[in-house]
Amino acid sequence: MILRREHLAEIIEHARDTAPAECCGLIGTVNGSKSNSIYRLRNVGSDPDRAYEAAPEDLFAAQREMRERGEELLAIYHSHPRSNNPTPSETDVRLAYYPAATYLIIGLGGEQPIVQAFLISEQKQHWQQVEYVISDE
Repeated sequence: MILRREHLAEIIEHARDTAPAECCGLIGTVNGSKSNSIYRLRNVGSDPDRAYEAAPEDLFAAQREMRERGEELLAIYHSHPRSNNPTPSETDVRLAYYPAATYLIIGLGGEQPIVQAFLISEQKQHWQQVEYVISDE
């Protein structure tokens, strides 16, 4: 996965704006591997400081806009505001309904934000960390 630097900055800004609640959003692509668009979603979870649930109307609007732009889902992102080493929680794994997507988790618990990428299998109840590249283009 290739993440444009400006998109990484936008995702971190979203996490900071939303803290102490978790943020969430989607990343669209037109070529299958490079970020093209960021879609901020509202977290309407019952305990937004501990988990996220994307507002259905935001999720549907983002998916509709992605289709109109000829984009596919590249990644799903959310934050763990108190973590300095973000990894998928049990809830993250249980609710990982998009196995083809990369999951980015933004940790804000340290001096600098940490963004880590994962492939998550809800079916196998398993996750593995993956690398991503930051691009200036």
